[in-house]
Amino acid sequence: MTISVNTMRAIDHWVGVPLCAIASPLVVLIDGVKRIFSRGPKTPKKLLFIELSEMGSAILVDPAMRNAQARGAELFFLIFKSNRASLTLLNTVKPENIFTIDSSSLGGLIKDTLRFLLVARAHRIDTVIDLELFSRFTALLTGLCGARHRVGYHIFHGEGLWRGFMLTRKVHYNPHIHITKNFLSLIHAAFAKEIEVPFSKIQIPDSEVKLEQAIIHPDVMKKVLARIEKKAAEAGIPYTYGKNRLILINPNASDLLPQRRWAQQRFSELIQAVNQRYPNDLILITGSPTEFVYVDKVRSVANVKNALNFAGQVTFTELPPLYTLSDVMVTNDSGPGHFSAVTPLRTVVLFGPETPALYGSIGNSIAITANLACSPCVSAANHRKTPCQDNVCMQAISVAQVLDKVTIQLQEADRAKGRSAG
Repeated sequence: MTISVNTMRAIDHWVGVPLCAIASPLVVLIDGVKRIFSRGPKTPKKLLFIELSEMGSAILVDPAMRNAQARGAELFFLIFKSNRASLTLLNTVKPENIFTIDSSSLGGLIKDTLRFLLVARAHRIDTVIDLELFSRFTALLTGLCGARHRVGYHIFHGEGLWRGFMLTRKVHYNPHIHITKNFLSLIHAAFAKEIEVPFSKIQIPDSEVKLEQAIIHPDVMKKVLARIEKKAAEAGIPYTYGKNRLILINPNASDLLPQRRWAQQRFSELIQAVNQRYPNDLILITGSPTEFVYVDKVRSVANVKNALNFAGQVTFTELPPLYTLSDVMVTNDSGPGHFSAVTPLRTVVLFGPETPALYGSIGNSIAITANLACSPCVSAANHRKTPCQDNVCMQAISVAQVLDKVTIQLQEADRAKGRSAG
């Protein structure tokens, strides 16, 4: 039985806070002993990143990881087992240096947590960067793994979200800059020679927020293209790569925040509108294998011949080839909006409970948000959990708005590929 998101959050609060309180004196004592025998700060050599629950963050943190790598650090990463694949898109961390925790059951969670604490010590991890936004669970992992330098976010003079004394370098989380820049500020704190209060007193230029592009094997590209052509042929749809555009519609979002979903009906109406404007082009409605039924409802309501249910038709590692073959993707604020950033694909991303100013894709993306007075209602301060049960912020986004941005992105794709508009 899979542990629900709400259950994990409840455990993090009701169990995490007392455990942090119990562990804090021990951690402080050990830190004090280490300082007595220390000869001063050392540059991180074995640096562990912890980001458990958000697959998109594995992409957004990549500039920070490469920054640390360029400074000479060997990289390690801890992530939930179900999200491990997200680290394979750019392969910044060696596979053998990726540690996982099974979150599908409480027993697996406890067992893998204890195993990680032993493995981290065996690898002599000297620096940990906790990427999570004020999670008590990751704070405990950070404090108890044996690393001398422990970097993470801290709310100075703020109430609640108590994580004890697990961090040796406390970084001010800035809610006014993009999360990628916040991640880069953690790297500065990890490598700083002098203690700053608060970290980090630096300016991070936009030029540092740059993603590497995925390396795609031509054979994999051909394999994915052949699958698309076969599906189109079976449906009686004429499709020639390079001649007909390939338009992706991704209608779902993670269960972590279902309020991010634009309505199924709206996606169906969008497909109809796109088909009316581009009748000769192929529309693939994407999703994971578990989203097949959800996607099929969108497809059946749209009732457009050129729109195919493509849920579960590619593996996670085949997403970059699919995105490279495609011209534009419309998606809710979710993982695919970030995964596509490692490819040339142009995207239109729909935002409601969160804001693109902080969590927007750093690829060729256009964000749409209604900018309601209540939005964004999700932040680091509330564990990205909103009380909203009526996502008017998403409902306020019209099909016409989205179609307009799709048209802009397709025009750009046409120019980039030297294809005449039609």
